[in-house]
Amino acid sequence: MQIGEVADRTGLSLRTIRHYEEVGLVVPSARTKGGFRLYTVADVDRLMVIRRMKPLDFSLEEMRDLLSITDRLSADEPLEEAEHKRLRERLDTYRKVADARCETLRAQLMAAEDFAATLRRRLGPQG
Repeated sequence: MQIGEVADRTGLSLRTIRHYEEVGLVVPSARTKGGFRLYTVADVDRLMVIRRMKPLDFSLEEMRDLLSITDRLSADEPLEEAEHKRLRERLDTYRKVADARCETLRAQLMAAEDFAATLRRRLGPQG
């Protein structure tokens, strides 16, 4: 896929996808003879992981680290048991952080919905 189709599939802008490439989070799998970026389904999946991390305020470095962990865990080459365990523990740490940040966002959403309901009540039935 070319970058425009990837943007459509992911909901990310071309500029954002290029930025993620510049900072090393995703690398196009290939380029055409004309130099156009070509992406695979795996590249799109990687961008979707990044997209899902963004609202949870993960830094670029944290994104890079998490992607590195998942890359190592899904690599074809076998890992030593200690390395596998260490990577799983790091991945679980990211899961716990994501869970905590989701809970914070839920609390913020509840407060925002309560505020919106208060405004609706103040407007009354004519609102």
